[in-house]
Amino acid sequence: MGRPNESHDKRTPKPDPPPAIPADEKRVAAEVRSLAEVLCDTEGIELVHVEFLRDRGGRVLRLFIDKPAGVTLEDRATVSRELGDVLDVHLPDIGRYHLEVSSPGPNRPLSRAEDFERFRGHAAKIRTLCPMDGQRHFSGVLAGISGGAVCLVKGQTTVTIPLEDISKARLVNYTEKAHVDFGNQTGR
Repeated sequence: MGRPNESHDKRTPKPDPPPAIPADEKRVAAEVRSLAEVLCDTEGIELVHVEFLRDRGGRVLRLFIDKPAGVTLEDRATVSRELGDVLDVHLPDIGRYHLEVSSPGPNRPLSRAEDFERFRGHAAKIRTLCPMDGQRHFSGVLAGISGGAVCLVKGQTTVTIPLEDISKARLVNYTEKAHVDFGNQTGR
């Protein structure tokens, strides 16, 4: 006869509990960015954006990469393979995730201050963390950065959105040609 606390239950075992402290998505994305930038630089690839988020299938670590001649399947596979190895060594505590590496496409994410300046004159959509004048979703043409805020022009109106208030920003149907030229505003 077995001990009273001994289990002879044939049911499937319970899955491992999640980590005691779930990884903070923004912290992980920032750490991955610093590791991935070194890798991408050595491959001659621009690291456009990194996001670490929860999805229905679990956590997803998504990287967007680009290069002047366009990103190939081989580029994506190389970054995925090499970054996977780097993350296993340097960030072993982030739990299970799916790694996705892709090109930014026509709705290119904007995440750094220099992105908003670089893509001045292009159409963009911006979502804020909290409502500004009753709205969180803005669209218009990027007019650069002023005083730590993104300037977005729609018609005759310019909206300034502080960088720290932006939760998500993307170009809209990006092509190399800008929609509006804000370069020389002196009229010369």
